[in-house]
Amino acid sequence: MTTNTDYHVPALSRGLQIIEMFNKDKRVLNTQDFADFLGVSASSTYRIVQTLLDMGYLQKVTRNAYELGPQVVSRGFAFLAGRDLVDIAAPHLNELRDNTSISCHLAIRDGLETVYIYRSQASQRLSVNIPLGSRLPCHTTAMGRVLLQQLSEIELNAMYQTLQLDSYPGPYPQSLPELKTLLKKEWAQGFSSNRSDNATAIAVPITNYLGKTIAAINISGADQIMNHQEQFEAAKEQLLNTARAISQAAP
Repeated sequence: MTTNTDYHVPALSRGLQIIEMFNKDKRVLNTQDFADFLGVSASSTYRIVQTLLDMGYLQKVTRNAYELGPQVVSRGFAFLAGRDLVDIAAPHLNELRDNTSISCHLAIRDGLETVYIYRSQASQRLSVNIPLGSRLPCHTTAMGRVLLQQLSEIELNAMYQTLQLDSYPGPYPQSLPELKTLLKKEWAQGFSSNRSDNATAIAVPITNYLGKTIAAINISGADQIMNHQEQFEAAKEQLLNTARAISQAAP
């Protein structure tokens, strides 16, 4: 007679347990952390960790320290985007577009990139239109910087240690210290903004029931509209209200 334990795969179980160890308070873990949690020697976790690295479910931060890899993010958000997040956000963003006559977008983070997963395009001739699936460096977009704000100092250092920010022309941050300063400033004011190519974007976070940022939304319009302080402030308040409504319904 067979039992459930006959079909149990220990290596798979341990791999999933390692992934489940990561949370908002434990973003970077090392091999000893894995071994202690699983009750095994550090050397016995090597093949499991290597497999997770090869498949993109973990990525190295330092020699023996790891964080969740892009596959966890992309697979997870592909599921949310397909079932819940886009479905929840779309009517709110469409209403925001209609009320402001400014284009709106929804994005998530995949590593160092902002991935656009929904757009609600305004009909005006000067409207901003970022195609779905576009990937832009996080530090160069308002939504990208909103998504970076939840990262710790260690995570930011690890992610940007090999990237030359000054290879991207201004007005974007030209160094990691400059990026950190801007992230702190934008976090304190409750929104991020970005001006480029005669357009201005304002972005705010979408959070889940735990208060964790899972996405970002923006309004992005031509400077002819967004350079007027009164219109800028009115659009920002409507954007914040929209973000709260989406967050309350988010998974």
